[in-house]
Formats: sequence, C-alpha cells, structure tokens
Amino acid sequence: MTTSEAAVRERLTRALHERGEEIADRWVELQMEQALLDTDIGEAELREEADALIEALVPGLQSGVPVDRVVTSSPGLHEAVVGLSLRRARAGATPTATSLAVLALKEALLKAVQRDTRDAEELFASAVFMNRLLDVAGALSFETYVEGREEIIRRQSQQLMEQSTPVVRLWRQVLAVPLIGTLDTARTQVVMENLLQAIQDHEALVAIIDITGVPTVDTAVAQHLMQTVNAVRLMGADCVISGVRPSIAQTIAQLGIDLSTILTRATLADALAAAIKLIDGPGPDGDEGDGR
Repeated sequence: MTTSEAAVRERLTRALHERGEEIADRWVELQMEQALLDTDIGEAELREEADALIEALVPGLQSGVPVDRVVTSSPGLHEAVVGLSLRRARAGATPTATSLAVLALKEALLKAVQRDTRDAEELFASAVFMNRLLDVAGALSFETYVEGREEIIRRQSQQLMEQSTPVVRLWRQVLAVPLIGTLDTARTQVVMENLLQAIQDHEALVAIIDITGVPTVDTAVAQHLMQTVNAVRLMGADCVISGVRPSIAQTIAQLGIDLSTILTRATLADALAAAIKLIDGPGPDGDEGDGR
C-alpha cells in the first residue's frame, strides 16, 4: 500500500467516524432525490441500510486489503451490500436502480471529505479511491440482485406450479388431479410427487388424472402421462384418465400412441363412477357398490 493510499484510507475512515450520520443522511437524500427507487421501501429502511453499510466500511478500510478487494473480502461489508441488493430484489426495484443507489454513496462520502480538505490533489486521490471501492460494490449489488431475483422467480414458479396442480380427494380412496395447460417435464415431476404423496397419505386405491383442461395431447404429453400412470401403479393404485375429448382421441389415434393399458373416460363423472366400481366392485345386480 502506498503512502498516498494510506492517507486516503485514513481520511475516509476519519470522515466515516466523525460524520457517519451526516453521510448516511445525505446518501438517503440522494437516493430519494434521484428517484433511484420505484418501490415501497421507506426512508427508515433506507437509513438502516445506510447505517449498516457505513459501519461496515470502517473495518474494511482498516483491513489493509487492496481497494479492489475490500468489498468482497470484508465479511461485514460484503454482507451489507448483499443484504441491500436482496431486499431491493424482493421489493421489485430494477438491478440498474439498485447499483446506482450503491454508487450514490460516492457523492455523500466525497462531500464529507471536502469538509476536511480543499486540496485538489487530496480530493482527486480520494475520489479515485472511492470510485474503485464502490464500483466493486455496485457490481456486486448488480450480480447479487440478478441471482436473487432469479431465485425468487424460480421459487414463485414452483409455488405457482404446485398450486395449479392440486390433488383432490373425490371419494373414499379416490383422488383426482385436474390438469390445466401444457404438461411438460417439470410439471410432470410436480404432479407425480404431489400425487404419490397424496396416495400414501390417503391410502388411495384409484387416482384420476383429468386432462379436460389440457389443450392438446402430443407424443411428449402422452409420455408424461404414461410416466405418471406407471408411478401410480408402483404405489399399488389404479389410474384413470378422464377428459378424453373426441379431438384428443383422434389425435392420439393418428399419432399411434398406445393408451390401451390405461382406463380412460370422457368426463370426470364417468371416471369417478369407474373408480368407485374398481374399489367396491359391481353390486349384486351388476351395479356399482355403495362407496361407503
């Protein structure tokens, strides 16, 4: 570390110690003045973020680590930047706005330094140091935001997928899964996991997969259905596919898809009647059982 850089670090550390509240207030003002937030994050929360980041800057500057690695190698500072970015991601701010919010700290810091010195060379050296320091923080905030937002989207997609494929108990030991939309590999896995767990929990003997809401059935969809049916059978339950409309039946026949080993019905009501018969067997006159 050069003598000049050591002096800059000392100057910034002194400013943070003596004018920490002033720097935090100015940073919050800059974010609000420049409209860097398009979220419901309030001034109080901004101030908490500012206090945490400014407090973490001091040990980072005192660590002696090269300026380009201060943010990434100082645990407290790294955590403060990451936490700020993740909160912005959850609040719906853009990654650009998040990075600019971090970079706005430069102006607040430089203003505090100007109160101690008016020397042009010292101010220039301080500005260069702060640029190198906070540019890394801005890049880290952008990267963290993107990764955090992707994780939020994945989690929301998973929750939405699970909610869109509910397992419904229709009758004693009879479950149904109403499918709506395209049945792809990811959704098949969710359907299969939820259905198999429900079969175990309810000791079900028949599972109805209703495809009334599936717009088309092609080879891929048929394969996904077969995978689910085979998994259900491995659990010791029978499987019925309902919602086979004329157009779907024609498509399946034209594609040469063999569903002959699976019990199919046109409507969910027909499938339920067939499921009850599978459980109770035909009555004395050949009718369905009572399903008790």
